[in-house]
Amino acid sequence: MNTVSLDHVQAGVSGGFTQADHGAESRLRRLRPGDGIVFYSPRTSLRGGVPVQQFTAIAVVTGDQPYQVNMSEDFHPWRLAVRFARCRAVDAKSLVPLLSFIQDPTHWGLPFRRGLFAIPEADYRVIAAAMSQQSRE
Repeated sequence: MNTVSLDHVQAGVSGGFTQADHGAESRLRRLRPGDGIVFYSPRTSLRGGVPVQQFTAIAVVTGDQPYQVNMSEDFHPWRLAVRFARCRAVDAKSLVPLLSFIQDPTHWGLPFRRGLFAIPEADYRVIAAAMSQQSRE
């Protein structure tokens, strides 16, 4: 699971990459080619924006190693190559009762504050199936 604002997810879809944890490389290094990633977007943009609270994209890691890019003079984030799958956004709250990594349904958004983190494969499948079903509508 990668918690990323919607505008950053859209940039990643356009460029075939993911970033995590405000451009840090440490957690990206844990990913391997073939790993699946679900993207959760709490808001439309990192600084402000409006609430989204949806699973907004799914990707498979294709890169072997993170690589660094120069976004500005003082921001050089790390990225990892991924291939995004065709899907539609799904309201996260609607899936809360089905997800084992959410321990407290009252405070269901807390786990997403971790940024990039592992979820059980069964939870990944639940989310991916919901996003696939909606894409056929």
